[in-house]
Amino acid sequence: MPRVSRSFASLLLRFWRGLRQWCGDADYESYLGARRHRPDLRRGTAPLSREEFYLEQLNRRYSRLSRCC
Repeated sequence: MPRVSRSFASLLLRFWRGLRQWCGDADYESYLGARRHRPDLRRGTAPLSREEFYLEQLNRRYSRLSRCC
């Protein structure tokens, strides 16, 4: 029985991670991971805070021209 519950918990955890990735909730953690593993992203600067990262994402998304027609 414990083996089944562990595999169910593992499946549930993988689903939760996938859902967070899909909706963009895990973007900040991905950003921090990329900074840790790629020295070219660091360049002697401190990482953005969660709020700064969110504002940067909003600026990047809505600063360019977007037309539907």
